[in-house]
Order: sequence, then structure tokens, then C-alpha cells
Amino acid sequence: MHNISTVIRFEVIRTLKKKSFWAMALGFPLMLAAIFGVVFLSNQSTNQAAKNLQNQKYSLAITDDSHLLNPALAHTIGANFVTTKQQGIRAVTGGTVDGYIYYPADLTKNPIEVYGQDVGLFNNARYEGVAKALLLNSVQGTVTPSITAVLQGTAKTNVTTYRDGRPYDPSKEMILPGVFLVLFYLLISFFGGQMLTSTTEEKENRVIEMILTTIRARTLIIGKIISLVALALLQGAIIIVPAVIGYLLYHDKLSLPFVDLRTLPVNWPHIIIGAVFFVVSFLLFTGLLVFIGSSVPTAKEAGQFMGIVMMLIFGPLYAAPLFISSPDAPIVRFLSLFPFTAPIPLLLRNAVGNLHGWEIALSLPILIISAMIVLALAVRVFRYGALEYSRKLSIKEIFKRK
Repeated sequence: MHNISTVIRFEVIRTLKKKSFWAMALGFPLMLAAIFGVVFLSNQSTNQAAKNLQNQKYSLAITDDSHLLNPALAHTIGANFVTTKQQGIRAVTGGTVDGYIYYPADLTKNPIEVYGQDVGLFNNARYEGVAKALLLNSVQGTVTPSITAVLQGTAKTNVTTYRDGRPYDPSKEMILPGVFLVLFYLLISFFGGQMLTSTTEEKENRVIEMILTTIRARTLIIGKIISLVALALLQGAIIIVPAVIGYLLYHDKLSLPFVDLRTLPVNWPHIIIGAVFFVVSFLLFTGLLVFIGSSVPTAKEAGQFMGIVMMLIFGPLYAAPLFISSPDAPIVRFLSLFPFTAPIPLLLRNAVGNLHGWEIALSLPILIISAMIVLALAVRVFRYGALEYSRKLSIKEIFKRK
């Protein structure tokens, strides 16, 4: 085992020299930067267009059969009143005025009718906007601000919920423990292929024979697993850190919701449990992917199993609403205890706070034992499958050999 540091250093440096690693690692932050850039430019363009629209001057005619409009407001924008709807429409079609608004007698049965000269797809909305704004401002003047807030649905509420005698905000409580769910999803999605093919590269290049003359198979595979974990965490940091920095610096310009990290509740038991579940689950699936890659002769054949592994990991996401609303359902408990489907349910339920103590005490040993078994099998399979260039190892053959 004295060569394990050599293996780790070699695997890490070799992977860091690959363009594909950096393309995958930097691709996601660059994609986010591109999306944020498009949103920023779009917001700027929209705001500028709105400002230009407000500064535009155009003639307007109005007929108010509802008797709800405040004439003084209409005159402030230079609007003129006409007696009939036909007269207003003729004024628009004849080019006498730019726009015409007709308010019917019963607004519950008939819509407000707006007519105007075409000034482009975006600018045509100015007529409808003015029609609604005039009516809204006119009606607001007849009721109190409190009634206006109720009618517009802008009355604010401040809800405080309690759990175990202390204030508890579920949406904030789940953010910090939920980081491990996001991290697990990203690492497996972006690094799963590398884990699957990490043991087939030397076999395909026919250099595994020379490597095994100086390094034991057990040392080599353990070093590979450790280097895979280190590289995955590095890639996770490369993905997450720029996204967090970009959010903190540009959330105002991008009109993103702001979350003050200083106000987030720090529930250490949930955070620690989430971290433990993340580490054990990641080791379990790292071992599983290495196990598959070690038992087949080529990366192409290993890739055929990737879909099955991803289905085991992310299939439970389709039942995510059930994990939150019905945590005691039998299917939820089965998915939470079966090791190859447990990571997503356990991490999600831990984040929302509906994971029972007995489930933690039962699921954690199951995950740890499963991870140890899978890692041991990965080492065993690599030991016997490293020199198999043309066929897959069978399960019977793996356990039969001494």
C-alpha cells in the first residue's frame, strides 16, 4: 500500500491534464454566465423599451359608459372624450387620433375595448396599459388604501410557525442541509462517466500488465477510488463557487431573489446528518460505477450500464412530492431504506425535516455496510478483471475465485 500516494497523484494529475475534465468542469459555470448575461441584457433592453414607451406622446380618445373613470386623470394625459364608440373608432381609422378606449357600461359582462394605430408588436401594448391604469387609478380614489390592498391581493402576511417550541421556517431550514442533495446530484451527473470508465482506460491501452508488475491490484483500485472522490469534490467546487459568487455580486442586476445567508438557520444535526449521508452515498455509487467498469473490457460496454445506474439514483426524484407530503407511506420508506435508491430520498427528507430518528439509525448502517461491500467487490473484480480484454466477468466467477 506504500504506492497508493503515487497512484493518487498520477490519477489526479493525469485527469487534470485532460481537456475533457476542464470542459465539463467549466462548461456549467460558463453556461450559467451565458444565461445570466442574456437575462441581464434582456432586462436592460426591456427596461429601456419601457422608459421609451413612457416618454412617447400620442393622442387618445375615450368613451366611458361605465362612469367609473375620473375625467381629471384622463385630461392629465391629454385624452379627449367622445360620445359614441363608432365615433372613436372612426377617429382611429381616419388617423385623427392614435388610440381609442371604450369602457362598457357593465365591466363584469363586457371587456374594455381598445383600438389604436399599429406602432409595432411591443409598442402596441401602450394602449392597453393606459386603459387599465386609468381605470385602476380612478377606482382607487373611491376606496381606502386598505380596501385597495385587499382587492389587489397585495395585503402582506407574516407567518410564523413553530416546531418543538421554537420558530421554524421550513423553506429556510432546508437550504443548508439541501446543499448536499444538490452537490450529490451535480457530482454524479458530471463525474459519473469518469468513474465508470476510470478502470477501462489502461485495459484498452494494454498498459495494465506493466502497471500491475509494480503495483498491486488492490493498491491501484483503492488509489483510483480515492482520486475519483478528490477530483469529484474539486469539480463540485469549480461548479458551485463561481455560481455562488456570481449570485452574490449580480443578483440585483439579474432581478434574482436575494437570500441573506446571515439569516439562514443553522441546524447542525440536520447538516451533519446530510453530510454523512452524502459521503456514504457518494462512496457507494463510486464503488458501484468502478465495479461495473472493472468487470467489462471496454469503456463502450461500461457505458451501456450508465443508464441503469442513473435510473437508480435519480428515478426516486419523480416521487419527490410524496417524500415531502407522505413521509410515512410504505413506498417512501422502502425507497429510503433500499441502499441503491436511498440517497435522494434520505437527503431530501433530511432537508425538509421529516426523517425520523429510527430511520436514520437504520438507513445509515445499511448505507455504510452496502458501501463497504460494493467497494470490496470493486477491488475484487478489478483484481480478476484487469487482464480480461475480451469478455465480461460473471458474478459466479467473481465469487468462485480465491
